[in-house]
Amino acid sequence: MPARDTYHDLVCRALVSDGWVIARDPLRLTWGRHTMFVDLAADSVLPAERDGRRIAVEVKGFGGPSEVHELAQALGQYLLYRAVLARLDPTRTLYLAVPVRVFGTTFESPLGRAIRADYGIAVVTFDPDREVIRQWIDSTNTGPSSAPS
Repeated sequence: MPARDTYHDLVCRALVSDGWVIARDPLRLTWGRHTMFVDLAADSVLPAERDGRRIAVEVKGFGGPSEVHELAQALGQYLLYRAVLARLDPTRTLYLAVPVRVFGTTFESPLGRAIRADYGIAVVTFDPDREVIRQWIDSTNTGPSSAPS
């Protein structure tokens, strides 16, 4: 199993506080002879509010020296996981969890906006100091929404 991101446990606590139950930690995906691990799978505990949503979350802190390299690596991993998840568990939506600061500097930059628009990246932002979810940005637009839908 791969090493956990620095923010892994923090994101778990923030999701639980936001009304999710952690269903798998990690979520194991096997396709042919390949096995991969998405950081988390969560289910809504408020089905009326979130229509029984099921999500998978890949946590990224973007702590390396090159923002572009971190973005490329996160994008590749996200797209790989999304392709396999769509075949194995199509009811579960994949989100990339990033700190609010990273979203502002990386995903709101011209490059980040282009990547989100072209590849339909769903993002959830979190505040690492307060351990809370700040925004859900779905994959059909590049603007924020209040919760995944």
